[in-house]
Amino acid sequence: MTGDLQLHRNAFGQLVFTGTDGIDHVDVEPVRAFPITSPGVGIALMTRDGKEVAWIPGLDGLPEPARRLIEEELHGREFIPVIQRVCSVSGFATPCTWCVETDRGATTLVLNAEEDIRRLAPPTLLIMDSRGIQFLIRNPLGLDAASRRILDRFL
Repeated sequence: MTGDLQLHRNAFGQLVFTGTDGIDHVDVEPVRAFPITSPGVGIALMTRDGKEVAWIPGLDGLPEPARRLIEEELHGREFIPVIQRVCSVSGFATPCTWCVETDRGATTLVLNAEEDIRRLAPPTLLIMDSRGIQFLIRNPLGLDAASRRILDRFL
């Protein structure tokens, strides 16, 4: 399903999907199948009770209005800051506090254990902080030399 996707917002700002059977599914949520490794591929439209009402193979094949609605909805519910620089760490034993710059601004995170740094599809890393917030490093080799040195101490 791509070109014939019937999607709009109602008066309450909720996303409404109209199926091929003509039934309106109110307040659907787009959910990515692979949010980190393939964010534009495989998106399910889910009802609030967890039922899948539509499968979208990819965002590229969607008409612009539907694509824009889905991207707006995803942006509002997904929060995975991307680390662009590791400024400093409080120490090289865990737990320790990291000062980082992300695509959403400067922040600190507490790394409880080295196991909280997970390798995903190479070269991507996912770091879980003590509050449960996930931080992404898309390409560790793309970081500046000082950030790479700090990161290497934990890998």
